[in-house]
Amino acid sequence: MTTFWILAAGLAGLAVLFAVTPLLLASLKPAQDPATASQADTDQAQLNLEIFRQQLAELDVDLSAGKLDQTVYEAARRDLERELLQDLGDRDPLTTVASQPSDHRTRRLPGPAVTALSLLLAIPVLAWAVYGLIGNQALIPQLEQVAASGGAGQARGQNELPPLDELVARLEQRLEQQPDDAEGWMMLGRTYFATGDRERAQSALARAYELDPNDALIVMAYAESIATNNDNQLEGRPAELISEALELEPDNPTARWLAGMVAFQRGQFRSAATTWRNLLEKMEPESEDAAELRTLISEAEQRAGLPEEARAPRVAQAAIPSDAADTADTAGASDEAPAPEGPPTGVNPAEQQDADAASASAEGNELNQTRAAGKTAGIQVQVALSPELSGRLPPNTPVFIYAKAAAGPPMPLAVQRATLGDLPLQIRLDDSMAMMPSMQLSSFPEIIVGARVSPSGQAMASPGDLQGETGPVSSDTADAVSVHIDQVRR
Repeated sequence: MTTFWILAAGLAGLAVLFAVTPLLLASLKPAQDPATASQADTDQAQLNLEIFRQQLAELDVDLSAGKLDQTVYEAARRDLERELLQDLGDRDPLTTVASQPSDHRTRRLPGPAVTALSLLLAIPVLAWAVYGLIGNQALIPQLEQVAASGGAGQARGQNELPPLDELVARLEQRLEQQPDDAEGWMMLGRTYFATGDRERAQSALARAYELDPNDALIVMAYAESIATNNDNQLEGRPAELISEALELEPDNPTARWLAGMVAFQRGQFRSAATTWRNLLEKMEPESEDAAELRTLISEAEQRAGLPEEARAPRVAQAAIPSDAADTADTAGASDEAPAPEGPPTGVNPAEQQDADAASASAEGNELNQTRAAGKTAGIQVQVALSPELSGRLPPNTPVFIYAKAAAGPPMPLAVQRATLGDLPLQIRLDDSMAMMPSMQLSSFPEIIVGARVSPSGQAMASPGDLQGETGPVSSDTADAVSVHIDQVRR
């Protein structure tokens, strides 16, 4: 409000300045000297008299020459005499003053200074009166509120994301008005995941699946929520849902990749390798995803007992960029998985089924025995956020803490989930978090421990994530391993 009145006063002052300046300049001109004025009037009278004489002489010449008769001559002479008398009377100060009424001799028009003073007062008063008639003072506080909210929105935009709680409230309010919006329910479910509310996430995604079971993205998101709330197990309903997603989109690369992962978890290694080989043919050979997939194929074929010459070329872990490994650093914590595809060409289906079943049974028994025996070899991990990165994201942003083999499959050996507000914190990663006995912390002599802050709430790494990793450390170290989150993923 104060700013408005200051601007209004400034504009009124500017208008007064334009109107008053010429009048003030006129009032500053020096007055004419009376003697000078009298001399000027005398000179003008002599000039008029000389002109009269010349015109009268011309009339006399015309009369003598016979160009004019006596009557016209007399009329023209009287006109000249009348004009001369009038000019001489106007120029005579004494005659002029004497001929004017007495009140006219004392009355004068307002001077420039008086007019300027009048405008100085009149313009602001008139402006105020006009604004009072057609203006709207109630708009001023509203405009100030809009400006303030705009500044807050800009400051929040610099932090890249609004608070997740605000997003949840917006989505919930919108879905109250549009309860049949399947995409809205899916967005709400994923937002619940980002806030760590897994049960409500599953309920929201179940509603989305109920509204639109023919959307592959919704089907896969629903499968992910079930697996997350079931100790990250992809067997059962999640696998069935991913099979439905594959029927809807047979060429979906994520679904096909996860189909191989389900087969791998079941111990059906040849089926997993076949699924991944088919997917590898459609990838760019030099891409990071292709390098990771070749590693998984080689691991699956090795576990299936295929001879060395029949296996896919294995990519050394040291040659895989760290970003490629990041794409699977939380595969055990989330993501969907359809049912596996059939056995590779040239293999008897019955033999393959028996071999896969036996392998899966052995894997499952070993895992159950390990968990029942309480074998929980692991390490302590201390996670902290760099001060330079603090304040960028809301406290409820998910943080994934993981361990993976320093040389081996890029899949995580153990994963824990926390939030940014929990940092700094100390947790334990151990063998009880393994999804299969052969992928335990104690199965590898050296591991890499990392932590990743995910603004999107997704398990898959993406640009904008905050991350940090250690170098190779011993998997049986008794000392706590420190992870410092000090990088922004590009």
